[in-house]
Amino acid sequence: MKRTFTGSNGAGALPKWNLSSVYSSFDSPEYRRDLQQLPEKIAAFLHLLETPLPADSGIAAALLALIRFYEEAGDLRENLAAYAEAIYTADTRDSRTMVEINAIEAAALPLRKAGVIFRNRLVETKEPVLKALDTDAALTPYGFFIRESLEKAAYQMSPELEDLANDLSRSGGTAWGRLQEAISSTVTAVWDSSSGERKTVIALRDLAHNPDRSVRERAYRAELEAWRSMEIPLAASLNGVKGTTLTVDKRRGWKSPLQKSAFQSRLSEKALEALIAAMENSLPLFRRYLKVKASLLGIKACAFYDLFAPVESDSKKWTWTEATEFIIEQFTTFDPDMGAFAHRAVSRSWIDALGREGKIGGAYCTDFPLAGESRILCNFEGSFDSVFTVAHELGHAWHHELIKDLSRFRSAYPMTLAETASIFAETIIFEGALGAATKEDERIALIEGNLKDCCQVIVDILSRFYFETALFERRDKAELSAEELCALMIGAQKKAYGDGLDPDLLHPYMWAVKSHYYSPGLAFYNYPYAFGQLFSLGLFARARQEGPGFAQAYRTMLRLTGQAPAADVTKSAGFDIEDGAFWQDGIALIAGRVEEFEKLVTRKGVILC
Repeated sequence: MKRTFTGSNGAGALPKWNLSSVYSSFDSPEYRRDLQQLPEKIAAFLHLLETPLPADSGIAAALLALIRFYEEAGDLRENLAAYAEAIYTADTRDSRTMVEINAIEAAALPLRKAGVIFRNRLVETKEPVLKALDTDAALTPYGFFIRESLEKAAYQMSPELEDLANDLSRSGGTAWGRLQEAISSTVTAVWDSSSGERKTVIALRDLAHNPDRSVRERAYRAELEAWRSMEIPLAASLNGVKGTTLTVDKRRGWKSPLQKSAFQSRLSEKALEALIAAMENSLPLFRRYLKVKASLLGIKACAFYDLFAPVESDSKKWTWTEATEFIIEQFTTFDPDMGAFAHRAVSRSWIDALGREGKIGGAYCTDFPLAGESRILCNFEGSFDSVFTVAHELGHAWHHELIKDLSRFRSAYPMTLAETASIFAETIIFEGALGAATKEDERIALIEGNLKDCCQVIVDILSRFYFETALFERRDKAELSAEELCALMIGAQKKAYGDGLDPDLLHPYMWAVKSHYYSPGLAFYNYPYAFGQLFSLGLFARARQEGPGFAQAYRTMLRLTGQAPAADVTKSAGFDIEDGAFWQDGIALIAGRVEEFEKLVTRKGVILC
């Protein structure tokens, strides 16, 4: 059977990443040494934890010693796990990698138990700990981490039950998630029956950017058929993951997975409610945009497969060289150091952009704390969206670069603030491209592309939020069939997109597509993107006002992201995320883009639907 993949794209072949500066292989002396040291470090940490913290003047020194061991073990685990996961996600068929992933998980498992005991030790001496925080300067850098750990202690089981839950997760929720990754990276559908050509679902989803609507529809229907062929194991996977989440969260005392998610995101209930309300209030605006897009495409209403359709038939096809040079140029305009960093990431082969069978879809950035480096995985296919994706992930990498000198528990930031850094990088790219566009057709294409991305980050993310909310409610009572999951997804999409999309041409299998749903420890992996989108718009507006000097303020804010709640971090940039007016300001910027898009389309003589 013939299979098609993304290969060379004009100027230069698409790169694969080079991981040799992290570890040269699973058999390298450095990797074997670190894998051996991991359980030794954890054992030493557990040994220290056998002794309660002193309730006298020695508490600060004892606490710092515990934190040092905790951080060293955590860095080792993350470095090893990130390396193995990088190899696995680039080729899910590699059986050796699964052996190593299992070995790392087994070696690291006691660290979770140690974390529980550590938090219990803090609770046992809570008053002396809090007093030491106020009086001992050596503890000041860890003040937020310690106070958050005390809060987290209220949501944990006994060390024995936590140990059991974590051990079972390896063959439970985590294993179900890996099944989804393996299926989604390898499942194919017939594309050409006469030649036997097949395409992976990743390649089929890429065709959603094709200018030919018949090709988009054909790819959409082939993709649905591919997911349908795997709906039984994928439904079992999703039920397993969500069932695990509900059971364990209840045992830990969380009222709901959403409450836990907000805590993990360091968001107050008031801030989350304000964000969701702003997203819902924006829905008429995005439906208006989709109707204008449908008019421009010459159709009555957009189907799901039209969401990513280019509105100009001669949309530029970017080579890898053009894309990376443009990103570097625009980053440099904002901050020369950011541009130099992007150049270094590209030149040192930190990016894996070549699509191929066995490689997962989507994109991500991963960090290696011991190496002090990042790596980016994506599937570059030459569209401006692909350029955006690379910029997005480089935004994450730049964030890591700015905090890599901070110790582990001073640099661990939540997803909300992680997505702010990445989407701010996208905004830099968009504004640079728009500023260089002199022709109306160019501006139409760019503005529509930006609105398309905002629509995904706000409207589609909201549909995913609705779906996951309903899924948890239903899964708490019984397992759901694939048919029921599809019905929930269609209902969520109708609620979010409304009359902006053809209700008969939605995507019932988005629950199978998105790997975000398959993380037992991180539910509601969706609204942080909307947070990042709207917050980054506010940041960019301030950058325009302040000029080049804002780059330093931006760096300062990113360095704070692991050391304070989200509300405090955003206040450092002059914003109140608990105030609904703040979120509406971001929506207002998008509204201005919709109005310009509508005017430009009307000037072309297009009759609006």
